[in-house]
Amino acid sequence: MDNSEPIWRLVDAKKDAFEALSDRIWGMPELQYVEHRSVAEHVKELAREGFRITRNLAGIPTAVMGEAGQGGPVIAFLGEYDALPGLSQEAGVAEPRPLEGNGNGHGCGHNLLGSAALLAASALKDWLADNGVAGRVRYYGCPAEEGGAAKTFMVRAGAFDDVDIAITWHPSAFCEVVDAVSLANTRIDFRFTGRAAHAAASPHLGRSALDAVELMNVGVNYMREHMPSDARIHYAVLDAGGIAPNVVQANAKVRYLIRARELSDLLPLITRVKKVAEGAALMTETSVEMKVISAVSNLLGNTPLEEAMQECYARLGPVPFDDIDRAFARRIQATLTDEDIATSYRRVGVARGDAPLCDAIVPLDSKRSPMVGSTDVGDVSWVVPTVQAHCSTYAIGTPGHSWQLTAQGKTAAAKKSMVHVAKVMAATAVQAIADPALIARAKADLAARTKAQPYVCPIPADAKPPLDMAAA
Repeated sequence: MDNSEPIWRLVDAKKDAFEALSDRIWGMPELQYVEHRSVAEHVKELAREGFRITRNLAGIPTAVMGEAGQGGPVIAFLGEYDALPGLSQEAGVAEPRPLEGNGNGHGCGHNLLGSAALLAASALKDWLADNGVAGRVRYYGCPAEEGGAAKTFMVRAGAFDDVDIAITWHPSAFCEVVDAVSLANTRIDFRFTGRAAHAAASPHLGRSALDAVELMNVGVNYMREHMPSDARIHYAVLDAGGIAPNVVQANAKVRYLIRARELSDLLPLITRVKKVAEGAALMTETSVEMKVISAVSNLLGNTPLEEAMQECYARLGPVPFDDIDRAFARRIQATLTDEDIATSYRRVGVARGDAPLCDAIVPLDSKRSPMVGSTDVGDVSWVVPTVQAHCSTYAIGTPGHSWQLTAQGKTAAAKKSMVHVAKVMAATAVQAIADPALIARAKADLAARTKAQPYVCPIPADAKPPLDMAAA
């Protein structure tokens, strides 16, 4: 019996409200941990759909969980709604046209991400009720994916302890089940404190915190030749010590983002960066304080769930784009380089085509060459069997975190994809509920992957969610 078609009809019946939710979130782009209006909109939809709502989840004001159903397995859908700074852009325009100066924008498509996850959860809620099936569906509204690691804090707080499987997705150029490859990372602030002095009359009395930051950056840059090739280190100076060059800067702060393929590779890299900071302080006779802001683990795959989701994707087929969708996607592609487009195809391991929008489902065994980033979904995947989809919400070649991506966040094509992937996620959940053996296999797969290296939260026990991160 094919259980997916009724769930697809339930998704279609509900889609208008969630397309509207996505548009509203696009229009109120908020940064990590300050998504107050965005979470309020999600809470309104949860209430309208009759979910039991838990606010302030894990002590995070912009995190929420809605639950429906009774007994049975617990199926979690993970949503996000945070935006990015500097990516304000008018919708539906294929040229840079900010709505406001250096304003925020949904340059990663999280307006679509949360809305589709909540749509899938709402459809599954009704499917359980209509069929008298035991089971609980949860929607987790997760803030601060863009560097804030909210899900890691939520995992540490036990928010997912009784979840049986977790399902999520992310906007993309292609339709596929995600190859579970990502980088573990941590963000650490290094605050140097020196001694102010008149830079001309008494420079010998000063000890420059800015010099310490600069020496640290030089030292870390020399590390790059001597670390794993798939590791990454980035930094941003948060406080350069003021605007007066005739004052020796007594305070300066730099934020480091350190990434590695696995947590076991990340920890020694962090130790080395800390030693460089200590060396910079020693050379400048300053002091340094180090504070972990956030951290995430690498993603763990789950073969049984990935195969189940691929089957659902294959049954549903690609997104039904039309000529109007493709025409606008071509206008976006005209703003890109050939390398942008070629790289997009390489990432998923398929031959380059002429279509501006994805018109097929990428096979599970595709020979991908991923450009690896990081996500706090990784920490959920260490404690709950987790599967993730990509769906083609934007033109092939569109760079992530770009004005072009923001411009496509309200298109008809993006909304079609949002509804499409909600069907894939909901159908995967139905398959798991209908086949308890699938959940058992998924749990066994996770147990095997973590047997040699059990989960250890990468965030120190005394670290709190950086609720003021957007103001740093």
